[in-house]
Parts: sequence; C-alpha cells; structure tokens
Amino acid sequence: MPFRKGPWAFAAAALTVAAAGAGFLSLQRAGGSPQSRPSASTATLSTAEVVRQDIATGRPLTGTVGYGPAWPVTAPGEGVVTWLPAVGTTVKRGEQAYRIDDRPVPVFYGKVPLFRSLDRANLVGRDVRIVADNLEALGYRVGSQPAKGTVVTVAPEPSVPPGPPVTVHAGEAVVTDGLIKAIKAWQRDRQLPETGTIARGDVLVQPRPIRVATVTARPGDTAGDELMTVTGTAKVIEVIAEVGDAGTVSTGDAVTVTVPGGNAKTGKVTAIGTAAGPDGGTPSLTITVTLTGRNEAARLDAAQVQVDFVTERHQDVLVVPVGALLALREGGYAVQLSGGALVAVRTGIIAKGLVEVSGDGLAEGATVVTTS
Repeated sequence: MPFRKGPWAFAAAALTVAAAGAGFLSLQRAGGSPQSRPSASTATLSTAEVVRQDIATGRPLTGTVGYGPAWPVTAPGEGVVTWLPAVGTTVKRGEQAYRIDDRPVPVFYGKVPLFRSLDRANLVGRDVRIVADNLEALGYRVGSQPAKGTVVTVAPEPSVPPGPPVTVHAGEAVVTDGLIKAIKAWQRDRQLPETGTIARGDVLVQPRPIRVATVTARPGDTAGDELMTVTGTAKVIEVIAEVGDAGTVSTGDAVTVTVPGGNAKTGKVTAIGTAAGPDGGTPSLTITVTLTGRNEAARLDAAQVQVDFVTERHQDVLVVPVGALLALREGGYAVQLSGGALVAVRTGIIAKGLVEVSGDGLAEGATVVTTS
C-alpha cells in the first residue's frame, strides 16, 4: 500500500539512527555484505512474527478530572428563597433542589422545562409527557395515554370558549383524568393542596441527576434570579486544546487515559465544545471524555491525567517490531527473514514499539529477525 511521507517517516529514520548501537545494521545495496555488525554485548537477536492489524498514532494532551461543564439554575415566578443545598450535594428525581416560600421544589428529569401551568384537562404537549413520565417513575399510577394521532379538545378556561381540537404527536402526552389523580396523590404525599394542577415553578426539570457546583443566591433573595450552578454527577475528564492540536477529534472517538502511576484506562469522547479565545483570538476546544469501564470514572482521584487522542490510523496493515528494521546504506529500510533473506520495506506509522511495513516478499505470518 502507498505510504505518505510525513513526520512519522522522519521519526522512523530517527529511531533507526538512534538504535544503531543497539542492533540496527547499516547495509550496502541488496546482496552486499553488512557494513558493520552489532556485537553480542550490544544487542540480543530474536525473531518476531509479521502480523496484520490496525495501528495508530496518538497525540497526548493533559486533561482535568471533574464533573463537566456547569449550567445555571433559576427559579421561575415569584416568591422568596428560603433554602438552598450545599455545594457538592447530589439531587435526584423527586428530591428537593431548593425551597421557595418554604415550599420544596423537586427535580424531574426531562429536556423541556415546564413553560405553562398544567391546569386543564386535555392539555397536550411534551411538558405533559415529562410530568406523566416522572410521576410514573416515582411510583404513581398515571393511567393510559391516548395514542399518537388522537384528536382531543382542551377543556375551556372560565368564561373562555373551547379552543380548536388538538392532535397528539409523538413524544407528547395528554392531561387525562388518570394523570390528574396521580398529581393529586403526589401533592398529598408532599403535604400540598391537592389541586391536581402543576405550575411552572412547582418542579425543576433537569436532564439527569445533578450535583451542586456553586451556590450564587442566599436565603431571602427573590425568586427569578440565578440560584446556583450544577453539573452532572458522574466524573468526567475535560481537555482544553487548540483547534490545531485536536482538530480531527470527533464525538465517539476512543481515547486512552493514563493516570499518575501509569495506569491506563479506555475512554470515549462524549462532547466537544468550542470557546472563543481571549480578545477574539484563536478559539479553543473543550473536549469531554468519559471512561468506558464500569465505575472507572468514580475511582479517578487525580487532578490531572494524560489523554491520548488518535491522530492517524491505518487499518489491516502488516506490522513488525521497530527493532526488526535495518537501515540501508543507500537509504530506506529492510527486514531480515529468519532464513537470512533481506526484504526491502516501506515504513508507515510507528506506535508502541511497532512499525507499519510493506514490501514484495513480505507476508503475514513470516518470521523476521529483531533486537530484544
């Protein structure tokens, strides 16, 4: 296969020159005798098999262990803040995030905030779906929901005629009698008036469990302003990189994370954000990495780790140990088969002590002489 000439080719040359005293041979043209041979005291020769596999080069960058980017939490509506959680507190579904007028505001999971009061039968929307799904997850019976495509008429407000019929779409739910009963049961358990309705500020919708990063308000402040910032609860690794350093990184890419002490773990890029540089300068990338092993992230205690990103990958190629390369006198490289024959090779990627090679007469399964 053709190889691109680039920095890795120069790296190969540097390796062969640097290793000349450790077992690399400088040869004349094919068929000639070696210019010099390593002595038994400078190199130990062994053999290795030519194997076919993927090989990749990486770029190491420094990452910081934390909980990922924080986002603000505000309390809609009016009222007075009467209680706020401490920094580091984890809040899950159904648990109170803060108190307004001494009324606990619990967390519901979802992607759409409550943007209206659910105060009438047959209201349709994604916000209704969030309430129904969360109450069901908390153990309340919400009853069956109309199928997608069902047409319903929203109950009128006092002194207002009914609106036009509404069609239920995918991802939406309807305020049914069963859901109203579930809301009342939930309110009763929380010692609230059993109105069967939910207003905008009655719950805090978040995408997942949250961890309090900072508290920006104080008891006695007026609701409507920012109360705190929160993050996810799982530990992640954040890498700040210049676009040129990690421009080929994509969400879903596999990475290797090395913690102090040399323990390597497997991770995956889960998010990439771009931030403008200072004074409008070169933008930077914020790369979020999550460890893929079960409970691995929770064990990370180090403040900083090394994250190796793949910068170039060649698939299904022949590789040999770097110690199998022979630097030819006229330039280029060869490998020596265990039977003694020399095979000129073209080199490609070098990574983790292996080098990509190709050449006429070199095949998978062949045995080559190498230093060890």
